[in-house]
Amino acid sequence: MRPSGAFRQLFVLIPLSVALALTGCFYGFTGGGLPSNIRTIAVIPFENQTPVSDVEREISDSLRSRLIGRLGLRAAPESRANAVVRGTLRRYEADIPVGYEAGSRNPTAIGRMLQMVLDVDVVDQKTGKSLWARKGYMVEGQYPE
Repeated sequence: MRPSGAFRQLFVLIPLSVALALTGCFYGFTGGGLPSNIRTIAVIPFENQTPVSDVEREISDSLRSRLIGRLGLRAAPESRANAVVRGTLRRYEADIPVGYEAGSRNPTAIGRMLQMVLDVDVVDQKTGKSLWARKGYMVEGQYPE
């Protein structure tokens, strides 16, 4: 299932939780952000291991805009970026029921959940070292029926 309608807003917010996790982990560096040599970043379209087509580009685009905004970086092509964000979309479930309304013979769902499982790695291009990596990172959000 592809995101559409009111639920697109939720879909766009989910990469924000990844961006927040990424920015939160960088507070140990000088100045509360990334190492001083990291000024540009490239977010490569995530590898998609799900049957949902084209969702990996939307995730990457949304994550790029949020990382740039939150960390004060500039976007750059992979060949010129100081850091590269790579990832794999391992699971994408867009229609998980989360609550039911009783009262009739057939209970109906009152809410649904979008859930993604990602592997994410941020690599310093100069040193080749991983600045932050998380495997099996689950992000989710609920939306009304």
